[in-house]
Amino acid sequence: MTHTVRLEPVGVEFDVEDGETVLNAAFRQGIALPHGCKEGQCSACKCILNEGEVDLLKYSTFALNDMERESGHILLCRSIAYSDMEVELLNYDEEVLAKAIAVKPYKGRITEIDHLTHDIRGIAIALDAPIKFWAGQYVDITVTTEKGETITRSFSMANTPEQAETLRFIIKKYPAGKFSNELDAGGIRVGADVTVVGPYGTCFRREDRQGPMVMVAAGSGLSPVWSILHDHLASGEDREVWFFYGARTRADLFYLDRIAALTEGNPNVHFIPVLSHADDDAEWQGARGFVHERVADRLKELGIDGEGDVYACGPPPMIDALEPVLFMAGFESERIHFDRFTTSTNATPGQLVPAR
Repeated sequence: MTHTVRLEPVGVEFDVEDGETVLNAAFRQGIALPHGCKEGQCSACKCILNEGEVDLLKYSTFALNDMERESGHILLCRSIAYSDMEVELLNYDEEVLAKAIAVKPYKGRITEIDHLTHDIRGIAIALDAPIKFWAGQYVDITVTTEKGETITRSFSMANTPEQAETLRFIIKKYPAGKFSNELDAGGIRVGADVTVVGPYGTCFRREDRQGPMVMVAAGSGLSPVWSILHDHLASGEDREVWFFYGARTRADLFYLDRIAALTEGNPNVHFIPVLSHADDDAEWQGARGFVHERVADRLKELGIDGEGDVYACGPPPMIDALEPVLFMAGFESERIHFDRFTTSTNATPGQLVPAR
C-alpha cells in the first residue's frame, strides 16, 4: 500500500511505500529534500506535520525535542507514513529541488587505496555504470570485509561530475573507525566489490553566482571542497577563490604539489593552509591558529561583507566555530553551504556522515 505526501509551500507530491521513510521515498523519486545524517541526529530534515498520521523511528532528542514533537514537528528521515500526509517544509532551497537527482544503487569495486598522510586515506571506486551527481555531494558505500562483516559508510566524492564512472574519496582514519581501519589492516582491499548508493547532499556548487567563493575544509572535509573547486575551474566562471585548509601540523598537509600547480595556473585561487599545533615548528612560515580565526581575519581584510558563497566541510567543532564568523561577516544563510561531518548512531566514531 502506498500513501501520498504533499510538500508545502512548494506543492510537490510523491508516494511513499509501507515501511519506507518519507525521506527515502523522496530520494527514490528524485526529490531533494533538506537532509543531513539520515539517521535522526542532525535535524536538517525537520518539518511540521499539517495532516496525516506517522510513526517515528528512533531519533535523538537533540534533533527533535519533546516540545517540538508535541507541537507537530517530525523528522522526515524517521517518519513512516500510515496515511496520506501533508508537511510544511521549514528549510528548503528551490535550487536544490530543481536540481534533484534520483538516488540509485550502483555496483563497483575498489581500484586504489592511497596513504595521503598518517591518518588520511584516498580510495578510488570504479562503477559498472556512470552516476550523475553535483560537485560536493556524497554517497553511501557498502563493502564486505575479508572476514565477512558488512560495513556501510557515507563519503563525499573528491572528483568532479564529469568523472562519472570512477569515484575518488578522501577518508580520515579514526582509532575505532571500522571502514578506515580495515583499509590499513587489509580487511578492505583493492578489488573488493562495493555497492554505492546516491547521490545525497545539498552542499553542492551553485552556478552563475556573483562575488568570491570562500572554501573552508579540515581533515577529510577536503574531499567535497576538492570536487567543488575543480568543478568551478572547469566551468570557466571567473570568481575569486579563497581556499582555507585547517590542519594540526605540517605532517597533516597533503596534495600540496597539486595545489601549487593549481594556484599557479589559476591566479584567482588563493590557498591558505592553517596549522593549529605548530608552535614548535620554527620552519613553518604560514598561518597559525584555528582555521575559523584566520577566515575571520581574511574576510575582514578583504571587506567582502557577505558577498559570494561559502562552502565549508569538516568536523562539527570547525563548523560551529565558523558559523558566527560568517554571520558577523554579513553572509546570508542561503549563501552558506555546510557539510558537517558527524558520526552515525549505528557506527563507530569512524563513520563520516556528511550533514548540513
